[in-house]
Amino acid sequence: MQFLKDMHLNVKHHFEKGGKLEFFYPLWEAQFTGLFTPGSVTRTASHVRDGLDNKRLMITVVIALVPCMAMATYNTGYQALLAIAQGAMPLDSWQTSLYQSLGLPFDFRNPIACIVYGLLFYGPVVVASMATGGIVEPLVAMIRKHEINEGFLVTGLLIPLTLPPTIPLWMVVLGTAFGTVFAKEIFGGTGMNFLNPALTSRAFLFFAYPASMSGDSAWIAANLSGVDSFSGATLLAQAAQSGGSALASASWTEAFLGFIPGSMGETSVLACLIGATILVWTGIGSLRTMAGVVFGTIVMAGFLNIVGSETNPMFEIPWYWHAVLGGWAFGLVYMATDPVSSAFTPQGKLIYGAMIGILVVLIRVVNPAYPEGMMLSILFMNMVAPLIDYFFVQANIRRREARYAA
Repeated sequence: MQFLKDMHLNVKHHFEKGGKLEFFYPLWEAQFTGLFTPGSVTRTASHVRDGLDNKRLMITVVIALVPCMAMATYNTGYQALLAIAQGAMPLDSWQTSLYQSLGLPFDFRNPIACIVYGLLFYGPVVVASMATGGIVEPLVAMIRKHEINEGFLVTGLLIPLTLPPTIPLWMVVLGTAFGTVFAKEIFGGTGMNFLNPALTSRAFLFFAYPASMSGDSAWIAANLSGVDSFSGATLLAQAAQSGGSALASASWTEAFLGFIPGSMGETSVLACLIGATILVWTGIGSLRTMAGVVFGTIVMAGFLNIVGSETNPMFEIPWYWHAVLGGWAFGLVYMATDPVSSAFTPQGKLIYGAMIGILVVLIRVVNPAYPEGMMLSILFMNMVAPLIDYFFVQANIRRREARYAA
């Protein structure tokens, strides 16, 4: 390793200011800090020593995402093979052709079959997202002359988990590029963005290409044809049409475990809870923010249950169903707790989380045409978070001034 490090240091002067490769310094710096610990050391007061850096933080989040990524792979294949078993035949596609060439059965009861078939849909989306970020972020960093951070390592994995399995790969590329540039790089890169880049990418795709991001056909990777009895709509979409009656025949346990149609990584509350445990235990995810979202959801859903409505069936959905539908759990764990775009004061985190919980229920219930409200509620509160922190910081300053006033 020392030999490899010496090779990097020997060419460093070509990438530094005034060198012939100065434009590419962010690329050199990114791969050097990715391989080795930077040699710069703080020697003067005052500073705080902490073993946590960007690399460790991002790797921890990636580990916390593993349960959702595993479930995204399995459930995508499971839902498709289940649909095929109910009588539909998959249309010709390269995924289906490749799957058939492997000699695996179209059997949803075969775990290996589910994993392989799901991976043929989930895998390319991940590759497209990571490749796009790996090109766009360094390019913008070189143009704007700032460091390439490890932030996209997480963003590139989050984006595919928020998308349906049938989304075209060119949309993944376009959405990823939009979120990377306009939600993060344009503000200065990782740590400077006030909007969550992954959610911004999904919001852009949702409003630009709603037909590919919603509806019955968007959630099943089998590309079904010839079967009218099979519905690929999400439980949340069905609930928006008929409220509790749609959920009466559904299994809350299956929804909790994640064996339902939906965005690839958002269906399993259990997988999200495992990730939440890792994030809270390591101190990266805020328990206050998560608790605030749960509290806000319970209060608003309970209030609307009491008020009721004769025309809107969503009023009757209880909070524990809201918690297992759509991207509620995924947004709660991985999006709302984003340390960059969320509130950072202790009291502010509670208010920030509670408002997300209140807004997600309001958007789902009051606007049944758009039943998935978690994305918009988090993005809206991302914009309000600095204001929340400002009031708490100013209140703290006033208390200290009063305490130490002569």
